[in-house]
Amino acid sequence: MAVQHPVESHSVVDVLEKILDKGVVIAGDIRVGLADIELLTIKIRLIIASVDKAKEIGMDWWETDPYLSSKASEEQNKALEDENKALKERLEQLENNSTHTDQTNRLNAEDI
Repeated sequence: MAVQHPVESHSVVDVLEKILDKGVVIAGDIRVGLADIELLTIKIRLIIASVDKAKEIGMDWWETDPYLSSKASEEQNKALEDENKALKERLEQLENNSTHTDQTNRLNAEDI
């Protein structure tokens, strides 16, 4: 008797396209314990999907990670520059108030 093969065959490319289009989630937990006392838990979550599918389900962390995106790095640098400018202005204002208070105290001391 001859072996029959299915008429429809899938190549690796077809399978990969389907996986990226639909997405695959692999989840698992590793727990290490001794005498019914849990010492360590490692939760593993792996999602395999295309970038478009990931964005569609709300995953876009790589766009805001400064190590992976120059745009995110620029935004972070801009925020730090703005904060630095505000702190310098505040420091200058405090120093001016301190200088004015010192001058007023000296004038008051001379009047006594």
